[in-house]
Amino acid sequence: MSRSFPMPQALVSPDRIRSLFTEAMSQMYRAEVPQYGTLIELVADVNAGCLENDPDLRERLAQAGELERIDVERHGAIRLGTADELFTIRRLFAVMGMQPVGYYDLSVAGVPVHSTSFRPIDEAALNVNPFRVFTSLLRLELIEDEGLRGEAEAILAKRRIYTPRAVALIERHEQNGGLTEAEATEFVAEALETFRWHGEATVSADTYKRLHEAHRLIADVVSFKGPHINHLTPRTLDIDAVQARMPERGITPKAVIEGPPRRHCDILLRQTSFKALEETIAFSDDDGAIQGTHTARFGEIEQRGLALTPKGRALYDQLLASVRGEVQVGAGGAKAGAYDDELAARFKVLPDSWDELRSEGLAFFRYAATPAGIAAAAGSMLPGIPEALIAKGYLAFTPIVYEDFLPVSAAGIFQSNLGTDQQQNYATRSNRDAFEAALGATVQDELALYAERQAASLDSALTALGLAGLPLKTVA
Repeated sequence: MSRSFPMPQALVSPDRIRSLFTEAMSQMYRAEVPQYGTLIELVADVNAGCLENDPDLRERLAQAGELERIDVERHGAIRLGTADELFTIRRLFAVMGMQPVGYYDLSVAGVPVHSTSFRPIDEAALNVNPFRVFTSLLRLELIEDEGLRGEAEAILAKRRIYTPRAVALIERHEQNGGLTEAEATEFVAEALETFRWHGEATVSADTYKRLHEAHRLIADVVSFKGPHINHLTPRTLDIDAVQARMPERGITPKAVIEGPPRRHCDILLRQTSFKALEETIAFSDDDGAIQGTHTARFGEIEQRGLALTPKGRALYDQLLASVRGEVQVGAGGAKAGAYDDELAARFKVLPDSWDELRSEGLAFFRYAATPAGIAAAAGSMLPGIPEALIAKGYLAFTPIVYEDFLPVSAAGIFQSNLGTDQQQNYATRSNRDAFEAALGATVQDELALYAERQAASLDSALTALGLAGLPLKTVA
């Protein structure tokens, strides 16, 4: 007598789990922060107008496989309190195909955290859903008051920010190499609890006050049972239009847009936000009888441009520092216009055409053989020099979008939502080794990832033309 055994259930892709989680997170945040929904509607309107009015932009996005991802694209941000929390969040994001990329020291703005970005790294995965979470770890060693530092450590040591079932499903993923559809759905629901807002503080009003006086962000990290998501950011194709139209929707933007100035060829990342919400919280005194307010969660919008090479990034950093060192922008925004004007003037030395950026080795591009090139290859009519291939239209190039963050910009967003819009740098006290030890992994070098994508696309294009192995000397 034969025995039948149940067929093993198929495992779903990390891309599928990431998309489920992104949608669930967006729905949750829309319910918690209604202005986020307003922001999404505004960005959708602006993006639709951009695509309608700029056919070249639409075509470029379509050719790069990026058009479909625009509407689903989000990045979030959380702040963790302990090494154990960071270690587990790496495992949680791995379920969704997200890896730690880049190290960011936000002490450049006097903010006592260091950070990484969890995101997909494969180009196909990015085009399915480029969800990113900017994840910061509180640096307790930067709290000068030893007594308060010890108290914060003790408070954080008691909390558990992950549900037992979420941890069990992470372990299931690690053991089986994935999750089934049912397990993925359950995982998303359980993981979402880590990011949910809780209006009840785990500390007394007095403790909260002392933490807040040390730094607002310290109070935000230490005083609650979990690291509530503090913003969820859509991607716009015209951040200047969004900034100008936010007041029409009852939203007050920060004084300046962080990052590079408006350009014909967008580079890196530009970001703006609206002020953090003032939300009612109940303290632990007398079972929540004492109430107060807490300011942490805000709305943010971003516009992404192309990734710069080390040479291009060095020039960008130099130009930005020269402006920020001379032009201050107060919380009232009185000098925002002067800052924007000076930024645009200084950045004129950075080429504003795709061809110049590429030929001068300032930015990363994706290469592809053109139909004309493939036709010419069939007749053995190709020149053996890649630059000549480009000049004849046999080899095309398109910008590689910047998928990561900028420490000065991130710090500027943090500062503006902690009560000031000052454009000011602070001395850094970086500790990447300690961060990676807590993470349990080495963060990936974002510039190396872009270089690998560029090189792979060039190899593929030259192979299609029958010219594999040719160097492209103009690429940095």
